[in-house]
Amino acid sequence: MADPRAVPITLSDSDHATLANGIRRRSTAQGLAMRARIVLACAEPGATNLAVAAKLGVSNLTVGKWRRRFADQGVTGLVDALRPGAPRTLLDEQIERVISTTLETLPKGATHWSTRRLAAELGMSQTAISRIWRAFALAPHRCETFKLSTDPQFVDKVRDIVGL
Repeated sequence: MADPRAVPITLSDSDHATLANGIRRRSTAQGLAMRARIVLACAEPGATNLAVAAKLGVSNLTVGKWRRRFADQGVTGLVDALRPGAPRTLLDEQIERVISTTLETLPKGATHWSTRRLAAELGMSQTAISRIWRAFALAPHRCETFKLSTDPQFVDKVRDIVGL
């Protein structure tokens, strides 16, 4: 007998197809695939949270959470929600200045910028410079693989791709 407190799940054909395809697709994140399995199992007639949890090897609280989230928000509710965190402190102008300085200039008496030297030049922390270089895959110390881009829209293109 089904749990009377459990939210009933009824799937439309499109929702069922979306969830089934998400499970079969190799590129689907494992957490998202497990949530899809939970919802599909909960949609079966007479499915209880305990039975679904035992079948899939998760806790009944997990089953209840994703059952409720799907009932409230549909398929879009299965995606991870945004989590709180510190707001971004680096401005786009600062990031652009770091990238353009790294790519377009050379320090006095040196062949390439180091994170510490560039940080001192721009008045930023060495860690911030390092994070920006890592995000944009910049490595001025690698002479054989590093190339200066001549594209005037390089920063805009990288920002679109990386999303900083």
